[in-house]
Amino acid sequence: MTPDTLVAFVNHRCFASGAQVEVLARLKQQHDADPGAMPLVFERLSGRQVDFDLRGSLDEVLARAAAPQTPAPPRGRGRPKLGVASREVTLLPRHWEWLEAQPSGASAALRRLVEAALRSEPGEAEAHRAREAASRLLGALAGDLPGFEEAMRTLYAGQTDAFEQQVAGWPPDVRTLAVEMAREAAWAASTAGAPVKP
Repeated sequence: MTPDTLVAFVNHRCFASGAQVEVLARLKQQHDADPGAMPLVFERLSGRQVDFDLRGSLDEVLARAAAPQTPAPPRGRGRPKLGVASREVTLLPRHWEWLEAQPSGASAALRRLVEAALRSEPGEAEAHRAREAASRLLGALAGDLPGFEEAMRTLYAGQTDAFEQQVAGWPPDVRTLAVEMAREAAWAASTAGAPVKP
């Protein structure tokens, strides 16, 4: 299943979904017709809200969207009071002793451990990513709707049927997207062998 790249809503109504070019064309059309409308646009896979500069012609909008984004400034040291810098690994002495005893060295042992975890838990990682995306997107789009908190609890518990009951009263387009995202998370969890509750 390949979800749309972007999805756009105005007042709980989905008016565009699909590839970025298609959605931007609809956003530009919507903006020109009603500059006061406040569409919410999300990356479908991550659930992150995105903004686009809709000034000028459609070609200008598309060119700006295609331009590489300026990278965020590098983050400073992490938890400096503890002396921990970003991308440093903090381990207990017994962990360091075990790593130092490995014949191929600490770095190679860590790489092997990470690779083994990635191979053994791809479904769990995908289920977690799908739940986080749903939570992020629905929090922005439906956080004020009745039953939102309980719906999120059932989403994280893997209770897809209960989730669908919680969102049954939501506006149709929001409900449809919410159910799709919950089912994607449940499917990913089932491929990991994790229990998926009815």
